Amino acid sequence: MYQSEIIGAVLIFLLAIIFAIPLGRLISKIFKGEKNWMGFMAPLEKFIFKLGGVDPTKEMDWKQNMKAMLGLNLVFFIVAFLILLFQGLIKFWNPVGIGNWEPTLAFNTAISFMTNTNLQHYSGETGASYFTQLAVFAWLQFVSAGTGIAACGLLFRGLANKSSKALGNFYDLWLKSCTRILLPIAMILSLILSINGTTSNFEGLQKVTTLEGDTQMVAGGPTAPMVSIKQLGTNGGGYFGPNSTHPFENPNYLTNMAENIAIILIPMALVFAFGFFMRRRKLSYYLFGVMSLLFIAFVYISSSQEVAGDPNFEAMGLHQAANMEGKEMRFGPIASSLWGVSTTATSNGSVNSMHDSHTPISGGVFLLDMFINAVYGGVGVGFINFFVFLVIAVFIAGQMIGRTPDFLGKKLEAREIKIAAIVVILHPLLILAGTALSSYLLTEDPRLPWLNNPGFHGFSEMMYEFTSASANNGSGFEGLGDNTPFWNIATGLVMLFARFLPIIGPLAIAGSLSSKKFVPESAGTLKMDTPAFAAVLLAVILIISALAFFPALALGPLAEYFTI
Repeated sequence: MYQSEIIGAVLIFLLAIIFAIPLGRLISKIFKGEKNWMGFMAPLEKFIFKLGGVDPTKEMDWKQNMKAMLGLNLVFFIVAFLILLFQGLIKFWNPVGIGNWEPTLAFNTAISFMTNTNLQHYSGETGASYFTQLAVFAWLQFVSAGTGIAACGLLFRGLANKSSKALGNFYDLWLKSCTRILLPIAMILSLILSINGTTSNFEGLQKVTTLEGDTQMVAGGPTAPMVSIKQLGTNGGGYFGPNSTHPFENPNYLTNMAENIAIILIPMALVFAFGFFMRRRKLSYYLFGVMSLLFIAFVYISSSQEVAGDPNFEAMGLHQAANMEGKEMRFGPIASSLWGVSTTATSNGSVNSMHDSHTPISGGVFLLDMFINAVYGGVGVGFINFFVFLVIAVFIAGQMIGRTPDFLGKKLEAREIKIAAIVVILHPLLILAGTALSSYLLTEDPRLPWLNNPGFHGFSEMMYEFTSASANNGSGFEGLGDNTPFWNIATGLVMLFARFLPIIGPLAIAGSLSSKKFVPESAGTLKMDTPAFAAVLLAVILIISALAFFPALALGPLAEYFTI
């Protein structure tokens, strides 16, 4: 019955791998500064550098690069916040006269798009003008994705250094990530979407006649350009409130395939880029294998749960087996589950079905995906998060065999392990502390208009919101009323800390390793490109996630599952 859907899911996964390998080679060349076929963008890049007064050839250590990254992103936030705050005063590309934003919502949204999260407490077609959609949201989707890719490039350079503090130049890597990686692929995807019916106009509200003969005002707009970069940059912010369930964003199964491939393409490519850059392709294949094993397992669990449906259906006299609530008939349960796992395995967050309507175990899988936050992960930051698990796995494996742990020829010492431990602890701290606070406030005042679903599912909704914010994901269990000062400010702060501290920590490790003396491999060197180490790495990922989050899962999705 679902054979065609299974074939479609397998095809999406295989095509993503086929495209990711050559893209990974290109990214490696860009990171190394080698000649590549995107070199024709150099004149534009030189003009932008000259305009900004930046010397892209200046080598900087990790601290200087972090100051550059934080300073640039602070400018992005201020500009976005001011435009949102005074949107109504900007008459350009605002045909229906959408007004100014409430301050806490503007704060949350500016941080959300600046941090590559795109958590949306508003509905795009009714809350944002065309100017805001393009000049704020689409623009931030490029530069925030470029920030993540550039940070990953700095990590690669730090790990490759034999004995030097210099990691390269953040500005150079950031701009080239935008012009040579994101922009050309986004243009191709935007063209594919436009040809297949994704809207791309500035005509304002259009009066249409429905199949029932009624008239309705329908919003359009420059959708295709924003959708293309939202998927490629693992941004996920929908042009329309329903996101990629909306036919103007995702018209048919072909666009669904193209967008799903786009979601996982660059995160996959960066794993292969690591192998090309470090000349350790075998190691990159093992790392990709560990990620893919988790990815495939999560897709299987989610899709099997959705196909099986809710056991209460039969008791209610319903003959439909699969859980189609909140899903598009044109995609079906398996394509919806594949997208759900893809969008939470990365930090994409866009949806082609409503995650709140998935079965409890399927929703739990989406949560677990974001708890791990490194199964492919967001563009650049996904591999950075995975690097932290690598450091811990190397340390544990070294202790198991009684040797001083070393990573790619550099000794791991107390400083590096402490930083890795802090980064690992930060993610569950932000999620669980936020969930506990919201649960406490709701207990103190049950009248708070947050939850439409009480009990276990309501707890899952609150936990999902903080998990999505901490994972820089942006998807949501939308039964939660989240456009309130509490949720706007709380998730805004979580997004801010969860974006930059997990970047700063690993780059501090890379900066420390970069300046250490390189030790050639010997008979006592821990081999990382082996099935044994891959098994240790997989166990470390699952054990850390289980220890941190299993009690919370037991209170939410698991408890809900056992009650039905």
